[in-house]
Amino acid sequence: MSIHSAPIMAYRWITFLLAGGYCLYQLLSHDYSNPGGPFRFLTIWALFLSFYSASRMLALSEQRVVRDHHRTATVAAVVNVMVVFLYWRLFFEDPALVNARGDIPWHQQYYLHLLGPFLQIFDALFIARVFRRPLRAAAPLIAFVLAYIMWSELFVQRYNDQPTGTVTSGLPYPFLNSMPFGDRAMFYTSNIGMALFVLAVLTAICWFVRKSTHIPDIQTASQ
Repeated sequence: MSIHSAPIMAYRWITFLLAGGYCLYQLLSHDYSNPGGPFRFLTIWALFLSFYSASRMLALSEQRVVRDHHRTATVAAVVNVMVVFLYWRLFFEDPALVNARGDIPWHQQYYLHLLGPFLQIFDALFIARVFRRPLRAAAPLIAFVLAYIMWSELFVQRYNDQPTGTVTSGLPYPFLNSMPFGDRAMFYTSNIGMALFVLAVLTAICWFVRKSTHIPDIQTASQ
């Protein structure tokens, strides 16, 4: 099936419009009394990265760009896996660990932490099949995670008083404020390692899909 086919075009339009709609929703509905606004949260960084990636995948289907944007889609997929895993692991342990001000609207919770990531990951694995040169995506993936960590530690914590914890205050997720800096550094390092592990796992899944289905890559078949 070609990436220019009606089903894939429809899928990518839905993915793009949902991501764009939730980006706009975050920008217009969020309380900006806290410096950084919605961008204090990794989930929102992932959302805007997903929106950009979805726009590039749609542009490829509409033949408006030549560059394949595989690295962008790869990083977006990996970050979305991390968001889903980290959010739900902490949420099921205690919702207060991630939701400092109580429950968020149900549609936002399930789109940002389930449906939206699924749409991105499915495209990356089964439509674009972007996990062909994972080493090329490792550096931008690490850079993305490090950029968010530095943003949280150097800006968000410095200019925010909430949420508060037993050790510090201002970090975007409540549980981080009850961890000494050394523990946070280990947590951040483990998440960089997790990102690389997820990249390797998704690469292996994509390889298995290509080999087991014996179907040419959609990108190649469309040329």
